[in-house]
Amino acid sequence: LTVFIIVRKDLAKTLNWPMGAVIGNAAHAATAVLHKYRDEQRVIQYMSDLEGMRKVVMETKNEGSLDKVEATLKERGLLFHKWIEQPEGISAAIATAPYYREDVQECLKKCQLYR
Repeated sequence: LTVFIIVRKDLAKTLNWPMGAVIGNAAHAATAVLHKYRDEQRVIQYMSDLEGMRKVVMETKNEGSLDKVEATLKERGLLFHKWIEQPEGISAAIATAPYYREDVQECLKKCQLYR
C-alpha cells in the first residue's frame, strides 16, 4: 500500500513558495488523509507497519490540473484529502488514502514524480 501525494509544481516555480512550505503542505495533506480515514481497513493496515510506510510524491502543473486529479479521484470513488492552505485559500496538494498503484494509476496518469 502506498499514499500518493500530488503537489502543484507552480507553487514553487511560479508563485515562488519556499521548498519548505511546499513540503509542509504535502505533509499536511498526507497527515490529514490518514486521520480522516483512520477507521478504514486500508489505513489501519498501512499504519500497522510504520517502518514499511510508502509514499510517492508527484507533481501536477497548477491548480487547474490539481482540480482534474481531484475530479477523477471522486469519479472513481477513491478516498483522498485536498489540502487548502489557509488563510489564503490556495489548493496546494492532494493525498490519497493508501492504495496499490494499479488502483490509482489511471487517476494519476498525467502526473509525474515531483522534481
